[in-house]
Amino acid sequence: MPLEPVGPIDTAPLFAPLHGELIALLRGLGDDDWLRPTIAGAWRVRDVAAHLLDTQLRRLSAQRDGHRLGPDLKVDGYHSLVALINDMNATWVAAARRFSPRVITDLLEMTGPALAAFVESLSLHARAPIAVSWAGDEESENWFDIGREYTEWWHHQMQIRDAVGAPLLLARQWLHPLLEISVRALPHAYASKTGGPIVFEVDGDAWSLVRRRDSKWELFRGAAPDAATTVRTDGDTAWRLLYNALPRAEVLPRVTITGDRALAEPLLGARSVMV
Repeated sequence: MPLEPVGPIDTAPLFAPLHGELIALLRGLGDDDWLRPTIAGAWRVRDVAAHLLDTQLRRLSAQRDGHRLGPDLKVDGYHSLVALINDMNATWVAAARRFSPRVITDLLEMTGPALAAFVESLSLHARAPIAVSWAGDEESENWFDIGREYTEWWHHQMQIRDAVGAPLLLARQWLHPLLEISVRALPHAYASKTGGPIVFEVDGDAWSLVRRRDSKWELFRGAAPDAATTVRTDGDTAWRLLYNALPRAEVLPRVTITGDRALAEPLLGARSVMV
Protein backbone atom coordinates (compact mmCIF):
# COMPACT_ATOMS: atom_id res chain seq x y z
CA MET A 1 0.00 0.00 0.00
CA PRO A 2 1.64 3.32 -1.06
CA LEU A 3 2.27 6.05 1.45
CA GLU A 4 -0.23 8.90 1.42
CA PRO A 5 0.68 12.42 2.63
CA VAL A 6 -1.42 13.44 5.60
CA GLY A 7 -3.86 16.21 4.79
CA PRO A 8 -6.54 18.26 6.51
CA ILE A 9 -9.09 16.49 8.69
CA ASP A 10 -12.45 17.93 9.76
CA THR A 11 -13.14 17.16 13.41
CA ALA A 12 -15.83 19.84 13.84
CA PRO A 13 -18.77 17.36 13.56
CA LEU A 14 -17.35 15.40 16.53
CA PHE A 15 -17.70 18.23 19.04
CA ALA A 16 -21.44 17.92 19.71
CA PRO A 17 -21.47 14.14 20.28
CA LEU A 18 -18.26 14.29 22.31
CA HIS A 19 -19.82 16.99 24.49
CA GLY A 20 -22.88 14.79 24.95
CA GLU A 21 -20.62 12.05 26.30
CA LEU A 22 -19.09 14.53 28.76
CA ILE A 23 -22.41 15.79 30.13
CA ALA A 24 -23.75 12.26 30.56
CA LEU A 25 -20.54 11.36 32.42
CA LEU A 26 -20.63 14.39 34.73
CA ARG A 27 -24.34 14.01 35.52
CA GLY A 28 -23.66 10.46 36.68
CA LEU A 29 -20.85 11.30 39.12
CA GLY A 30 -21.27 11.11 42.88
CA ASP A 31 -19.96 13.74 45.29
CA ASP A 32 -16.82 11.71 46.02
CA ASP A 33 -16.08 11.30 42.30
CA TRP A 34 -15.71 15.05 41.84
CA LEU A 35 -12.87 15.06 44.37
CA ARG A 36 -10.91 12.14 42.93
CA PRO A 37 -7.30 12.85 41.88
CA THR A 38 -6.51 12.70 38.17
CA ILE A 39 -3.47 12.18 35.99
CA ALA A 40 -3.52 15.95 35.37
CA GLY A 41 -1.04 16.76 38.12
CA ALA A 42 -2.63 18.26 41.21
CA TRP A 43 -6.02 18.70 39.56
CA ARG A 44 -8.99 16.72 40.78
CA VAL A 45 -11.98 15.78 38.64
CA ARG A 46 -13.76 19.05 39.45
CA ASP A 47 -10.68 21.02 38.40
CA VAL A 48 -10.46 19.29 35.01
CA ALA A 49 -14.17 19.93 34.39
CA ALA A 50 -13.72 23.58 35.41
CA HIS A 51 -10.74 23.87 33.04
CA LEU A 52 -12.89 22.64 30.15
CA LEU A 53 -15.44 25.31 31.01
CA ASP A 54 -12.73 27.97 31.08
CA THR A 55 -11.32 27.09 27.67
CA GLN A 56 -14.78 27.06 26.12
CA LEU A 57 -15.67 30.45 27.58
CA ARG A 58 -12.35 31.92 26.47
CA ARG A 59 -12.62 30.67 22.90
CA LEU A 60 -16.21 31.85 22.51
CA SER A 61 -15.31 35.26 23.94
CA ALA A 62 -12.13 35.79 21.95
CA GLN A 63 -12.73 34.04 18.64
CA ARG A 64 -16.50 34.25 18.22
CA ASP A 65 -17.13 37.60 19.91
CA GLY A 66 -13.81 39.37 19.34
CA HIS A 67 -13.35 40.09 23.06
CA ARG A 68 -9.60 39.99 23.63
CA LEU A 69 -7.55 41.28 26.53
CA GLY A 70 -3.81 41.77 26.55
CA PRO A 71 -1.84 39.08 28.43
CA ASP A 72 -0.98 39.66 32.08
CA LEU A 73 2.51 38.26 31.47
CA LYS A 74 4.98 39.21 28.75
CA VAL A 75 5.05 36.69 25.88
CA ASP A 76 8.28 36.64 23.89
CA GLY A 77 8.66 32.97 23.02
CA TYR A 78 7.44 29.43 23.58
CA HIS A 79 8.40 29.20 27.26
CA SER A 80 6.79 32.49 28.20
CA LEU A 81 3.64 31.41 26.32
CA VAL A 82 3.54 28.19 28.35
CA ALA A 83 3.96 30.27 31.54
CA LEU A 84 1.04 32.48 30.51
CA ILE A 85 -1.19 29.49 29.78
CA ASN A 86 -0.26 27.88 33.10
CA ASP A 87 -1.07 31.10 34.92
CA MET A 88 -4.47 31.49 33.23
CA ASN A 89 -5.34 27.86 33.91
CA ALA A 90 -4.31 28.03 37.56
CA THR A 91 -6.13 31.27 38.37
CA TRP A 92 -9.37 30.03 36.81
CA VAL A 93 -9.26 26.62 38.51
CA ALA A 94 -8.65 28.30 41.88
CA ALA A 95 -11.63 30.61 41.41
CA ALA A 96 -13.86 27.80 40.12
CA ARG A 97 -13.50 25.90 43.38
CA ARG A 98 -16.25 28.24 44.58
CA PHE A 99 -18.64 26.59 42.10
CA SER A 100 -20.63 23.46 42.87
CA PRO A 101 -20.37 20.43 40.57
CA ARG A 102 -23.94 21.10 39.47
CA VAL A 103 -23.13 24.68 38.50
CA ILE A 104 -20.03 23.60 36.57
CA THR A 105 -22.06 21.00 34.68
CA ASP A 106 -24.96 23.39 34.03
CA LEU A 107 -22.54 25.96 32.60
CA LEU A 108 -20.81 23.34 30.45
CA GLU A 109 -24.21 22.29 29.15
CA MET A 110 -24.60 25.82 27.77
CA THR A 111 -21.07 26.52 26.52
CA GLY A 112 -20.39 23.17 24.85
CA PRO A 113 -23.18 23.34 22.24
CA ALA A 114 -22.38 27.00 21.57
CA LEU A 115 -18.74 26.22 20.84
CA ALA A 116 -19.64 23.11 18.82
CA ALA A 117 -21.90 25.24 16.62
CA PHE A 118 -19.23 27.90 16.28
CA VAL A 119 -16.46 25.56 15.11
CA GLU A 120 -18.82 24.04 12.55
CA SER A 121 -19.40 27.53 11.15
CA LEU A 122 -15.71 28.20 10.48
CA SER A 123 -14.04 27.96 7.10
CA LEU A 124 -11.62 25.04 7.43
CA HIS A 125 -8.87 26.61 5.34
CA ALA A 126 -8.99 30.14 6.68
CA ARG A 127 -6.11 31.27 8.86
CA ALA A 128 -6.55 30.27 12.51
CA PRO A 129 -6.20 33.00 15.14
CA ILE A 130 -3.60 30.94 17.02
CA ALA A 131 -1.02 28.60 15.50
CA VAL A 132 -0.63 25.04 16.76
CA SER A 133 2.66 25.56 18.58
CA TRP A 134 3.26 21.98 19.66
CA ALA A 135 3.48 21.07 15.97
CA GLY A 136 6.03 23.82 15.37
CA ASP A 137 3.57 25.91 13.35
CA GLU A 138 3.96 29.66 13.14
CA GLU A 139 0.68 29.83 11.20
CA SER A 140 -2.12 27.25 11.04
CA GLU A 141 -5.39 26.82 9.17
CA ASN A 142 -8.67 26.52 11.05
CA TRP A 143 -8.99 22.77 10.49
CA PHE A 144 -5.79 22.22 12.50
CA ASP A 145 -6.76 24.64 15.27
CA ILE A 146 -10.20 22.99 15.47
CA GLY A 147 -8.48 19.60 15.60
CA ARG A 148 -6.28 20.86 18.42
CA GLU A 149 -9.41 21.90 20.31
CA TYR A 150 -10.90 18.44 19.69
CA THR A 151 -7.84 16.84 21.26
CA GLU A 152 -8.27 19.13 24.28
CA TRP A 153 -11.91 18.16 24.75
CA TRP A 154 -11.13 14.49 24.27
CA HIS A 155 -8.06 14.08 26.46
CA HIS A 156 -9.44 16.12 29.37
CA GLN A 157 -12.59 14.01 29.31
CA MET A 158 -10.34 10.96 29.33
CA GLN A 159 -8.59 12.28 32.43
CA ILE A 160 -11.96 12.37 34.18
CA ARG A 161 -12.94 8.94 32.91
CA ASP A 162 -9.62 7.49 34.00
CA ALA A 163 -10.04 8.98 37.50
CA VAL A 164 -13.56 7.67 38.11
CA GLY A 165 -13.18 4.31 36.36
CA ALA A 166 -15.63 5.15 33.56
CA PRO A 167 -15.30 3.51 30.12
CA LEU A 168 -12.61 5.18 28.01
CA LEU A 169 -13.47 6.65 24.62
CA LEU A 170 -11.20 4.36 22.61
CA ALA A 171 -13.65 3.46 19.84
CA ARG A 172 -12.31 4.27 16.38
CA GLN A 173 -14.79 7.12 15.85
CA TRP A 174 -13.05 9.04 18.67
CA LEU A 175 -9.48 7.73 18.73
CA HIS A 176 -8.59 7.73 15.04
CA PRO A 177 -9.28 11.47 14.53
CA LEU A 178 -7.39 12.19 17.74
CA LEU A 179 -4.31 10.34 16.52
CA GLU A 180 -4.59 11.86 13.03
CA ILE A 181 -4.22 15.28 14.66
CA SER A 182 -1.77 14.26 17.38
CA VAL A 183 0.89 12.63 15.17
CA ARG A 184 1.49 16.00 13.53
CA ALA A 185 3.72 16.71 16.51
CA LEU A 186 6.25 14.19 15.16
CA PRO A 187 7.98 16.27 12.43
CA HIS A 188 8.65 18.98 15.04
CA ALA A 189 9.95 16.38 17.52
CA TYR A 190 12.45 15.12 14.91
CA ALA A 191 13.45 18.55 13.56
CA SER A 192 17.10 18.21 14.61
CA LYS A 193 17.44 14.49 13.82
CA THR A 194 18.68 12.58 10.79
CA GLY A 195 17.93 9.06 9.62
CA GLY A 196 14.63 7.31 9.20
CA PRO A 197 12.08 6.57 7.99
CA ILE A 198 10.27 6.16 11.31
CA VAL A 199 6.96 4.28 11.55
CA PHE A 200 4.44 4.73 14.35
CA GLU A 201 1.85 1.94 14.40
CA VAL A 202 -1.22 1.99 16.66
CA ASP A 203 -3.69 -0.90 16.57
CA GLY A 204 -2.98 -1.54 12.90
CA ASP A 205 -3.03 2.09 11.75
CA ALA A 206 0.37 3.46 10.77
CA TRP A 207 2.04 6.80 10.10
CA SER A 208 5.51 7.24 8.60
CA LEU A 209 7.93 10.08 9.09
CA VAL A 210 10.25 10.55 6.13
CA ARG A 211 13.17 13.00 5.87
CA ARG A 212 13.25 14.87 2.58
CA ARG A 213 16.32 16.03 0.67
CA ASP A 214 15.85 19.56 2.07
CA SER A 215 16.25 18.01 5.57
CA LYS A 216 12.62 18.63 6.51
CA TRP A 217 10.50 15.77 7.81
CA GLU A 218 7.20 14.87 6.13
CA LEU A 219 4.40 12.78 7.63
CA PHE A 220 2.54 10.10 5.68
CA ARG A 221 -0.25 7.64 6.36
CA GLY A 222 0.90 4.05 6.01
CA ALA A 223 4.01 2.09 6.95
CA ALA A 224 7.22 2.80 5.06
CA PRO A 225 8.66 -0.56 3.90
CA ASP A 226 12.22 0.64 4.47
CA ALA A 227 11.67 1.89 8.03
CA ALA A 228 14.78 2.36 10.14
CA THR A 229 12.65 2.31 13.27
CA THR A 230 9.12 1.10 13.99
CA VAL A 231 7.28 1.82 17.23
CA ARG A 232 4.14 -0.25 17.82
CA THR A 233 1.62 0.16 20.59
CA ASP A 234 -2.10 0.14 21.38
CA GLY A 235 -4.54 3.05 21.42
CA ASP A 236 -4.67 3.42 25.18
CA THR A 237 -0.89 3.67 25.39
CA ALA A 238 -0.66 6.02 22.40
CA TRP A 239 -2.90 8.72 23.84
CA ARG A 240 -1.33 8.46 27.29
CA LEU A 241 2.12 8.80 25.74
CA LEU A 242 1.22 11.88 23.69
CA TYR A 243 -0.74 13.63 26.45
CA ASN A 244 1.51 13.35 29.51
CA ALA A 245 -0.55 10.53 31.00
CA LEU A 246 2.13 7.85 31.17
CA PRO A 247 5.15 7.95 33.52
CA ARG A 248 8.45 7.42 31.72
CA ALA A 249 9.08 4.19 33.61
CA GLU A 250 5.86 2.72 32.14
CA VAL A 251 6.52 3.64 28.52
CA LEU A 252 8.95 0.95 27.34
CA PRO A 253 6.97 -2.03 28.72
CA ARG A 254 3.96 -0.83 26.70
CA VAL A 255 5.64 -0.34 23.30
CA THR A 256 7.51 -2.57 20.86
CA ILE A 257 10.50 -1.01 19.09
CA THR A 258 11.99 -2.60 15.98
CA GLY A 259 15.20 -1.29 14.43
CA ASP A 260 17.24 1.66 15.67
CA ARG A 261 16.07 2.18 19.26
CA ALA A 262 17.86 5.51 19.59
CA LEU A 263 15.81 6.85 16.68
CA ALA A 264 12.63 6.02 18.60
CA GLU A 265 13.48 8.40 21.46
CA PRO A 266 12.07 11.63 19.90
CA LEU A 267 8.79 9.81 19.20
CA LEU A 268 8.55 8.57 22.77
CA GLY A 269 9.19 12.12 23.97
CA ALA A 270 6.79 13.84 21.54
CA ARG A 271 3.81 15.63 23.04
CA SER A 272 0.65 16.87 21.33
CA VAL A 273 -0.02 19.41 24.05
CA MET A 274 1.84 22.47 25.30
CA VAL A 275 1.47 22.03 29.06
